[in-house]
Amino acid sequence: MNRPSMKGIAPAMVLAAGLLVSQKISPAKPEYTRRTGKDCEFCHPPDSRKLTPAGEYFRDHGNSLKGYPPPEQDSKKATAKPAK
Repeated sequence: MNRPSMKGIAPAMVLAAGLLVSQKISPAKPEYTRRTGKDCEFCHPPDSRKLTPAGEYFRDHGNSLKGYPPPEQDSKKATAKPAK
């Protein structure tokens, strides 16, 4: 009788374990972006599970951005300095 060798099973088990460990658990859902019309980065910084102020507002107001005041632009950053 042929028994499966550990040579073939071990890599498969390592791969399966890696996939399970690397999966992110995220409350963000694609339907939020469709419903709000905003990109993921509007509520989440890139490569982070943290929330931006907009994401915190969305969470705290029943998954809605209704009434969200957009952050004011810094007038120093918005004004370009003339070239010398």
